[in-house]
Order: sequence, then C-alpha cells, then structure tokens
Amino acid sequence: MGSFCLLRTRFLLRPFVPSAAMQRTYSLDVSPELVRNQAYIDGRWTSAAADFPVLDPASGELIARVADCGPAEAKQAVDAAYKAFHTWKQQTAKERSDLLRRWYELMVKHKDELARIVTFECGKPLPEALGEVGYSAGFLEWYSEEARRCYGDVVPSPFRDRKILLLKQPVGVASIITPWNFPSAMITRKVGAALAAGCTVVVKPAEDTPLSALALAQLADQAGIPAGVFNVVPCSREKTPAVGEVLCTDPLVAKVSFTGSTATGKILLRHAADTVKKVSMELGGNAPFIVFDSADLDKAVAGAMGSKFRNSGQTCVCSNRFLVQSGVHDAFVEKLGVAMDAQLRMGHGAEPGVTQGPLINARAAEKVAHQVEDAVSRGARVLRGGKRGQGSYMEPTLLTGVTTEMLCTKEETFGPLLPVIRFNTEGEALAIANATDVGLAGYFFSQDVSQIWRVAEALETGMVGVNEGLLSTPEAAFGGVKQSGLGSEGSKYGIQEYLHIKYMCFGGLEA
Repeated sequence: MGSFCLLRTRFLLRPFVPSAAMQRTYSLDVSPELVRNQAYIDGRWTSAAADFPVLDPASGELIARVADCGPAEAKQAVDAAYKAFHTWKQQTAKERSDLLRRWYELMVKHKDELARIVTFECGKPLPEALGEVGYSAGFLEWYSEEARRCYGDVVPSPFRDRKILLLKQPVGVASIITPWNFPSAMITRKVGAALAAGCTVVVKPAEDTPLSALALAQLADQAGIPAGVFNVVPCSREKTPAVGEVLCTDPLVAKVSFTGSTATGKILLRHAADTVKKVSMELGGNAPFIVFDSADLDKAVAGAMGSKFRNSGQTCVCSNRFLVQSGVHDAFVEKLGVAMDAQLRMGHGAEPGVTQGPLINARAAEKVAHQVEDAVSRGARVLRGGKRGQGSYMEPTLLTGVTTEMLCTKEETFGPLLPVIRFNTEGEALAIANATDVGLAGYFFSQDVSQIWRVAEALETGMVGVNEGLLSTPEAAFGGVKQSGLGSEGSKYGIQEYLHIKYMCFGGLEA
C-alpha cells in the first residue's frame, strides 16, 4: 500500500484556466507500515466485515480501502480502553511522560511521510501538511512535559485536627471524535492531554481522513504505548451515527471530546447527557477580521492571507467576515487583490509551489459557490476568482460590497471566500462582529493602543488575534464561547479537561 498514483490538474487563480497538457502522476511514496487499513483495538490490527474508500480530494482517485467499523467494534474498543485504564492510571507521571516523549520523537522522525499522508487524504499543500505534523507532534511534546505537573493542593484547614487535600485524578475512558481538516493535530491535541492525565482513549477519525489516525496508532505502538490505551475505530459516513452513539452513551466512557460542527456537537451533547459525561466541544465559528483606519495595511493584508487561505479556508478559526473601515477600505482591497494574484496558486498539494489545494469534497466547493452566487445576486462584486473548478476545487474569491444580509456573513464558509464589509465606526464594527451565536476566534488590526484594549475585551470570542492572523500553538488555550463550544484544549488548562478533583479530608490528627 505504499505507492498510489493520481492525476494532476493545475489551476491558475485568475482567470481560471486548467493547465492544458501537463498530466503526470503522483505517488504517495510512504512506507507501507505507516499506511494501515485496519482498526487498531487493544494493541492489535483488526479487520471489519466491510470496508470503505478513502479518496484523494484533488483527483477523486482511490488511495486505500479502510475497515468500516460499526457499533460492535466501537464497543470492543471501549471495553479494551476501560480494561487498560486500570493499569495505565497506576503508571507514574514520569512513565507516561517518557512514553509520550517517545511517540513525539517518532512523529518527528517520520514527519515527511506523515505529511504526505495528510496531503493525499485531505488535500492541503505539502508545506502546510508538514506544518500540521510539526504542530501535531508539538502537542505530544507539550503534554509529555505537562504530565508531571498535574499538581493538587494542600489547603490550610480551619480545624487543628484535620488536613485538607485536593487530589487530581484521571476521569477514565475518553471518546475522541475528530474532524478531517487537521487529521493529525486534532488527535494529538486531545489524546496527548488525555494520556498525560492517565486516561485511555478511543479515537473515531473523520471518514475522509482515517489514514493519519492509523499512522499515529502505528507510531504509538512503536513507542510502547500499552495495548488498549490508544484505540482507533475508523468508519464510513453511513456508520458514523451508530458508532458515535456508542462512544457517547456507553456507561464505561467517562469523557467525550469532539471537534466539528455545532449541529453535530449538539447531537453528541444530548447523547452524553443521559450518563452525565464530562465533555469538551470545539465547534463552529464565524470569525470576524477587522481592519481599522490606524492599521498597518501591509501587516493586515499578510494576516488576512494567512488567516483566510490556509488550508484553502478550511480551518475552524479561519476568518469568515472581513470588516474594513472606510478610511482604508479601498487601499486594503487593492493590496489584498495584488497579494492574491502573487501568492495563490491552485493545484494538487504534492505539486511544488501550490498554495491552494482542493476542498475536501465537491459538496464543500458547491457550498462556497452558492454563497458567491447569493452575494452577487444581492449586489456584491467579484474582484478575484468566483468560479468552481474541476472536482472539488474552488477559486480563491474576493468580494466587495458585502452586507450582513448575505449568506457568506451568516454561515461558516469553510472555503476560500473573502467577503469585505465596509464600516465607519468602531462601535459599528463590534456590533457586526458580535451579532452571531458563535464565538471561536476573532482578529483585528490597529495601532491605537487604547483601541486595542477596548476591542480585545469587547469581542465575544474565546480567542483574539491582535495584529496577527495565525494564533494556534500548543502552549496557548484553544476554545470558544457561545455556541462555539465548551472547555479548552492545549496549554496547561487542556489537561484539566481529563481530570477531576477529589477532596480528601484527613482527620483525627493530634493537635
């Protein structure tokens, strides 16, 4: 399974012209031991009664067929994790730390192959995939260190004959349900914290991108992670609801961590409620990106390019609504168009120089095209792009004359569409930015120090980028407010999501 081929079609940003004669093949070129197609349960590679296809979104070509697990395999994985929990939690924090560190080192050793898997199954350009693998490995490194810092408290007692201690203990088995847009990093961000805390996990990766999860399982096995501590149950879109229900309702599961849409998150919350499980939810966003008159426009354009077009606009913290103050509106739009022309090139992610890969599937591209059509029908102007490409490609698109009545400002786009709204006052910008029921990330550019403090505090989001368009790092807390989720991942706080506090009152002491 180490060598797969596909066709390449190259696209230019504007006008949209497929490169006419250049047809060549790309090979995945990854060690067969890292391209696994079975579930990983209780330390063993396990087949299912059926399998499902994993396709390259750039070409639609088959990459692999993967075990299509159902409720029975999910239950088997939960049982294995529960059994393993009773020994894993007894390991010392130093022992868990050492194993996570070995896993991290193996990821670094195999980073090029892991990146190619990411590129071929989710479409992002290879340099971005390498960046994701580094980011992903960083969570294992971070939590290998945090494992030894799960401190409790000794609280001064009001009684002479008693001591008050607050202990931190792992919650138990955690179900980890992850998305396709960061198929490696969204796993390690959750699993690193869980294993460091002493929990065991069952991972259900997205049906579009199971290969990265299975490659991580292979490396976990090589690192010496004990059987049952890390389990992976891939499944097709059709079996996802049944598998997800098992992972969220089984009484042996103590914790559910999910990254994905708000609509799906609400379904999982209802499932988890019956057994009152601890939950973490990182859900949808509708991030504002505000450019004030005082902004350094070159930095604002660079921030917009990174925030909007990374992974072709398919990130949960991707800027979705661009609000630009009247005094700099025209200059910003002009500079942004020039940057798009110069920096964006569409094509297969394995092609050198490509910055914009395909969207994950044709449905995603159709959604972006529909938003463009809606905006144009309501008076918006297309300054760059605007057209569907072949398959799941969508041209990076710049719109002006956008209003808050248009779909592209109401829905999370998850694609390379940049709609610009003109505003006049700070108060107007904040009202528009906060007029949504989600609040994951927000961004703004200003050189006015007083304005920076006012706006940073007023934005109703869990994360704020000030003069910066890229804010994710293992050291920082990642999470949203409103309907963008519950809890935090990353940072020293991420591990707390997998711990509970036990109060111990030690009495009968002689004064």
